[in-house]
Amino acid sequence: MRARIEKIIKEYSAQGIHRTGTAVDNASADWLVDQIRALGVTATTSPFQIHRLIVNEAMLTSNALTIAGVPLYDCDFAQHPASISGQLGELHSDAKIGVTMAPPFEQSAPFRAINTARRSGKHKAIVVMTDEKLPDTGIALVNAESYQNPFGPPVLQIASQHRLALQNLLDRQENVRLTVDAHRTDTEAFNVEATITGSEPRYAPVVVMTPRSGWWQCASERGGGIATLLEIVRACVLNQPKRTVIFTASSGHELSHLGLDHYLEQHHSLIKDAYMWVHLGANFVARNGDSVRLQHSDEEVRNLLAETTNQENVTSSRETKIGERPVGEARNIFDGGGRFVSIVGSNSLFHHPADTYPSAVDIEVGMKWIKAMMNVTLRLANDVS
Repeated sequence: MRARIEKIIKEYSAQGIHRTGTAVDNASADWLVDQIRALGVTATTSPFQIHRLIVNEAMLTSNALTIAGVPLYDCDFAQHPASISGQLGELHSDAKIGVTMAPPFEQSAPFRAINTARRSGKHKAIVVMTDEKLPDTGIALVNAESYQNPFGPPVLQIASQHRLALQNLLDRQENVRLTVDAHRTDTEAFNVEATITGSEPRYAPVVVMTPRSGWWQCASERGGGIATLLEIVRACVLNQPKRTVIFTASSGHELSHLGLDHYLEQHHSLIKDAYMWVHLGANFVARNGDSVRLQHSDEEVRNLLAETTNQENVTSSRETKIGERPVGEARNIFDGGGRFVSIVGSNSLFHHPADTYPSAVDIEVGMKWIKAMMNVTLRLANDVS
């Protein structure tokens, strides 16, 4: 198992940048289909339409400096000029271009302040530096939670290595130019789907879901979920469960869960009709994480997962309280009133280009969580009492 898991995460990381609807993302879908088929299970890709953002140019320039960046993907680029000139100032100041620092979490207090400024029109553009707690030579990007309903002026995300240079520009009150030349184009992205029919298919199915796209290589962010899904497929092939098990690996994660939204539109009744949704979320194989969060729809599945984690001698340090909206794709099931069990971890390289194999991955600890999630899925798939 260790060799299989390591191979999958290594190959996934080596594929490149996994942004939704790109050539890498689409090739990665075909790769995952091949992995499932190699286990003797029929797998297919399911296309969905997206308006993919194409970024031609994204930078901040002054007389003697050029800083390349990446825009927030849910800005309303069509309603704002591609280039804006003016002085820099702190966020919520009177400056034309606001500047701040934030971690790559859209629910964090710093990013909530950014969204407030975006909605208020306080600035004509905003520059966001990656939090200095992350490696300073890369940009930790924020998910585009409003991708379907873009809003606000252009926001340029840059690496924190430019902190001193930016401070000098602030101190000198020098005019700068922020350029974000971007547009959307129609294209396709793909979910990967497979089904293993149970020996007693009259019972409600178990659905296993994991996202498979992200901002960068995402070795520890996404690799663990993909490896776990494949181990569950393998286990179901070797020991046919009583319930049917449905698998879906969705693209569009970083764009407000577009792929999962598409899947749920096609299988809306499954949200409540499924016996359980198993969400294999982010970062639980991360070397640079310090905690794993478990999420459950009810006490029954919470107790079941506790049994399997105890068997593997792993303990979560956080739980989302039952009844509270969970993080990650489990929120889609919560919103629809379905039952779920979910695992997500922390990662000091979250959404950062340094999240690559092997340095960002802890296979030994990750294997314990993978076994726990595999075992809880099998127990759910055989529970017909």
